[in-house]
Amino acid sequence: MTAHIEREFDVLVIGAGAVGENVAERVVKGGLTAVMVEAELVGGECSYWACMPSKALLRPGTALHGAQTVPGAEEAVTRVLDAAAVLKRRDYFTSNWQDDSQVKWAEDTGIELIRGHGWITGPRQAEVAGLDGNNYALTARHAVVVATGSRPSIPPVEGLADVDFWTTREATSARDIPARLGVLGGGVAGTELAQAFARLGSAVTLVARGGLLGAFPTPAAELVQAGLRADGVELHLRTGTQSVHENDDGSLTLTLEGSGRVTVDKLLVATGRHPALEGIGLESVGLAGEDGAPPRLRTDASGLVVGAEGQEAAPWLYAVGDAAGKVLLTHQGKYEARATGDAIAARARGTLSGEPAPWSHYAHTADDHAVPNVVFTDPELANVGRSLEQARKDGYRATSVELPIQVAGSSLHSEHYKGWAQLVVDEDRKVLLGATFAGPDVAELLHAATIAVVGEVPLDRLWHAVPSYPTISEVWLRLLEEYGL
Repeated sequence: MTAHIEREFDVLVIGAGAVGENVAERVVKGGLTAVMVEAELVGGECSYWACMPSKALLRPGTALHGAQTVPGAEEAVTRVLDAAAVLKRRDYFTSNWQDDSQVKWAEDTGIELIRGHGWITGPRQAEVAGLDGNNYALTARHAVVVATGSRPSIPPVEGLADVDFWTTREATSARDIPARLGVLGGGVAGTELAQAFARLGSAVTLVARGGLLGAFPTPAAELVQAGLRADGVELHLRTGTQSVHENDDGSLTLTLEGSGRVTVDKLLVATGRHPALEGIGLESVGLAGEDGAPPRLRTDASGLVVGAEGQEAAPWLYAVGDAAGKVLLTHQGKYEARATGDAIAARARGTLSGEPAPWSHYAHTADDHAVPNVVFTDPELANVGRSLEQARKDGYRATSVELPIQVAGSSLHSEHYKGWAQLVVDEDRKVLLGATFAGPDVAELLHAATIAVVGEVPLDRLWHAVPSYPTISEVWLRLLEEYGL
């Protein structure tokens, strides 16, 4: 028999992915009660279908290739990747798609969990269709937080809706390696998974309407492009896909602009993502999308949603992570969640009113100035902050300095190391606005750049941060010397 259950909490979080977990944890630490509502696995996309499994698929190939580029180790490497072993290790990192440990963490933290689909019915009100068959009417005394993540954006390609294709979920949870894999999309997910499957034995063809990794400086993206081609990935860049159809043997044929054709056994569509806001009741509080378009949310620096009914009288609706639509990166969403959770608790205590000050404990200021991002291809790309073009567009008097990464540490790291680095400088304040690194294992250079950008470290002081020798970090010294210090 279906029961109707009424419950009240201080904070209701819709979505129990990594971002929702962080909000809930912070408000509980702030002395409030919290409930998370989740229809799928606790831990969310990153834990089971994105960050963790994709990196588990990539790392073995990177480690093998790294050994193959160092004389002495190269001669000892006599085998290719064991695909079954890679998939088994991937399964370990996803906990075999079981969320028992995450559920226990929530219980131990004092966070209640309701499994089901939840939607907002009015200010501070929500309903949940529970997976246990019960219906829940929930009231939030202080806040409702939308942490529903994002969903794949599927392009309007003729015939695509009629065939069975992969999104990143199916790719990262694949049980077998297809002989031929097609990839639509030249962004981070498409590029990473193209290389992962190529190294696992697939013949991979990547088709992108634009360039590869177009958000990154061209010299950096070109290094990754060369890496993909070295792994046998066939690239069709700046090429549209006109249609897709299924053949009698179950394979798929893509017809490309210019009359080219590609036949594959599986097709991965990785053409971006959008906030997952449909079906969560935003229209009930005045936040419906315009002209039938999906809703989009605007938030202040603490995650408070702009324009929701009842918001002016007493702030109550927040959005964080991909759902907020600012930066679709897990680590940045978790950063937003920590600040938002603390802001909710502070407002409940009466110690925070209005919008928080920039760079305060309650503000998402780094979203606008210092977002770190890593593409875990081989070679890697890592950047933080503004590109030169973005900085000038934002009104800064900006310059840049670029160099190939050619230091003692890179020469020792691997034979014929190829890398590239760039710093973007605010000439008025003589501080960094951004940095980009490309090359094997450059991700570990990124946090130093993030600290320099967030801390607005003056370049003449940064010059005194002496890099250890011989490390790849010596490129910092070479960049500052090239700048003129």
